[in-house]
Amino acid sequence: MHIGMDHFARPDDSLAIAQREGSLQRNFQGYSSHAQCDLIGLGVSAISRIDDVYAQNPGDLVRYEAALDQGQLATVRGIRLSDDDLIRRDVIERLMCDMGIDLAAVSQRWNIDTARYFAPALEHLKSAEQDGLLTRNGDQLNATPMGRLLIRHLAMAFDAHLPQQTGQRYSKIV
Repeated sequence: MHIGMDHFARPDDSLAIAQREGSLQRNFQGYSSHAQCDLIGLGVSAISRIDDVYAQNPGDLVRYEAALDQGQLATVRGIRLSDDDLIRRDVIERLMCDMGIDLAAVSQRWNIDTARYFAPALEHLKSAEQDGLLTRNGDQLNATPMGRLLIRHLAMAFDAHLPQQTGQRYSKIV
């Protein structure tokens, strides 16, 4: 069965079970049936995630080895997520894992008015709804079978950092 973003699993696989139970997780390493946990990246250009902080190791072996030889962490950059980043990460992850979003649940979980908070994203998604990629029934947004294949495109509507990016940093949506 289709889990999402070109990932498939047998119906009895832990990923398929987690998706049915609403506990599927996704991060930069892919889908997981494990609860959110800290990830320590080891190696050149590895990314770590600890709570609301992301950190990346250097992209070249010489710098990475030099830091380790000096007994230092091999971290060259990092970022602490804002409250807005955390809310958006949650919504994007739920959409990519559940293939839908319960806006009322998001409102309750984050103590926000999702209709107002995500007004630009919801407006942007109207064209996806018209194209048959998404359905909206009250507070429920759900990807259609075709929309599941383009779930990354739907999730991009909630990413506040994308409009600010210049040049292509990620794969294009076909």
